[in-house]
Parts: sequence; C-alpha cells; structure tokens
Amino acid sequence: MSPPPPRPPAAPRHVYRITKYDPADRDERGVYTGTEEAVSDHGPVEAAYLEAVAAFAEESGVGHLSVREPQAPPGFTHFGLEPAVEGGGLAGIFPPDLTGFHDGARVPVALGLELVRAMLRDSGAWCRLETEPGVFAEPAFAVHVGWDQYVYVGSDTPCPAALARARELGLHPEPLDASPYEAEAPCGEPGGQRPADDDFWALLRGCVASGEAALLEETHIDNACRWHRLDGTARHGAARDGAAMDTLRARLAPRARLAVWPDLLSTDVAAVLAALPDEDLVEFVREDHDGRITGEVGDAQEFRARAAELSGARAAAVLSVCTDERSPLFTAVLPDADGVLRARWRTDPTPADRHWARLRTAEPDDGHRA
Repeated sequence: MSPPPPRPPAAPRHVYRITKYDPADRDERGVYTGTEEAVSDHGPVEAAYLEAVAAFAEESGVGHLSVREPQAPPGFTHFGLEPAVEGGGLAGIFPPDLTGFHDGARVPVALGLELVRAMLRDSGAWCRLETEPGVFAEPAFAVHVGWDQYVYVGSDTPCPAALARARELGLHPEPLDASPYEAEAPCGEPGGQRPADDDFWALLRGCVASGEAALLEETHIDNACRWHRLDGTARHGAARDGAAMDTLRARLAPRARLAVWPDLLSTDVAAVLAALPDEDLVEFVREDHDGRITGEVGDAQEFRARAAELSGARAAAVLSVCTDERSPLFTAVLPDADGVLRARWRTDPTPADRHWARLRTAEPDDGHRA
C-alpha cells in the first residue's frame, strides 16, 4: 500500500500584507483610493519590495524557498495589467525548457526574489514560494504575490526588524490572520489521489503491452505539459521496453501530474483539421515526424487559419479543454523519492481512478464475510 500523504504543516503564525499603498488612502471598505499605479515601476519601488522580502527571510533564518504550484505560459488567458512577456519572465532564471521550475524545486532566496520580481511585473509566470518544514529542517515561511502589487509574507518569527525596514523603504506592512493565497489542504474523493508509484508503473507497463495505452501526458506546470509516446510506433520517445520505461520515469519532472491515454493521434491530419469546431478553445496535439509530441491550447479558428503549417504533422488530435470532456485511461501524481506524495495539486479522477480508490479504502477480507 502506498504511504499516506503527510499532514500539511501549519501555516506561518505571523502574516503581513506588504504594499506601496498607504492605509490612509483607503475608504471604509478598505479599497485603495490614492494615486499609486497598480503596476510595478520596474525601479526603486520594485527594489523596495524585494529588499523587504529579503529582510523577512533573513530575520526568519531562511536561506532557501520551495516553488509550489508553478504556473507559466503558454497559457490562453493573461489577466495582468502589463503585457505578457515571452517565457513568463523566467528567462535568465531557468533554462528555456524551464528545467528546474517544478513543484518542490528548492531555490536560494536570491533566485526566489527574481521570481518575485517576475510576478510583480505580471510577466505571466506565478508560483507560491514557501519552505517545506516537513521535508527540510526549515522554519515555516511563505511569500505570495497577488494582483496589483500586493505581497504577502508569512513567518513563524514576528520579524520586528524586517517590519521596520519595510517601513523605512516606504512600504506599508499590515498584519493579517492569513494570506489569501494560502494553499488549501489537498482534498478529493474518498481514497485520495493515486500516486505514480511502483504499482502505477506496473499497471502502465501492462496496458502498454496489451495495446491499451500509448501516450503519457505530463503536466509539470499549470498551463504547460509534455507528451510522451509509450507504444513504440514513433522513432523517438517510445517506452515499450522496460529500460525505456525506466528512463522515461526518471526524466519526468518531480511531482508532475500524469495522465495515460490510448493512441488518440490520427495520421489523417487533414481530417483532424477539417473537424475543428467553429469556435471555442481547444488543445491541438501534434506529433512531428521526428516523434516529438506537443500540445497547444488556442482558439479553434486560429488553428484553422494555420492549417497549412499544421498539416505537416505526422499525426494529430483535437482535445477539449473542458475537464468533463477529456477521457484519459487513468491518472496519477508523482510522489517524492521517499514515496511520499507531497504535491498539493490533484488530477481529475477517471472511472479507473475511482475504482482504484474504492479498492484502496475497502475493508480487508478476513475470510468470514458472506
């Protein structure tokens, strides 16, 4: 049986909202009515935010932060007040393929501050930055960046020196009971989230051998996923034999969400393009002739306009972006190396996942029941 998920650590006891907005310029509802712009100045005020966060981290005794629930382009919606930046503002922080930007990635505070800068600039990337006291010997500490230049810092230490420094920098720290961006404890259907453990991989091998499974969707960042072929019909990326499956398992991003699919790609790409809906957002999945499989979310009309480009694919499929219209065979989330499932995000359970959950929570048969 898989290890139970760990009990989530308590949230930091001292939480502060740190902004450039003077509380004196708020109305009776707390709405800011002053003249400060709701965007970063890319200058001294932004630098003040970063220095304040660094002061809180130092006084809390924190040298590293963990990336939690990362989000990055390509996404089909951008809500920031500033134009989206290619790469989500992560260029120079992580490699172009975003290796190292995943749930649980442990980064020095200095790199975490660069992520805070990118989020203040509405660049498109977002994540929670927190310590993981249950994983590393660290105090509870968190940094969350919200809309309109609102930053929330939580610590187990009151941080009087950091509070004073924030005020010296012209910022306004205000105590709160909790950050509005505090992650909710994982929840779901009875039986919990299926982990991508040894039992999962044994099941996957069997489904590939029987021809039932052919593709693995790896969602390592919200708004981004990677596709892997499992059944050996492509020249590259196949994982039919045991060694190839082990290699694939080893190179998946930590804590990624996984979905197993049958071979939904059609070599009649022209027919796939002709069947695009008149409108609506869809995911266009294409396999190139070198075996690389990619998925792109966009407007169906835009994909239709790119028919000449997309028709060069070896195979393709169109998937709905609506959860209840997507039907993988089964799903899972990668546990950490010690077998513990620490990721807080969850997959949308399939009928097979629900069956797994029922078996997991069923009472053991003692041989005496009728």
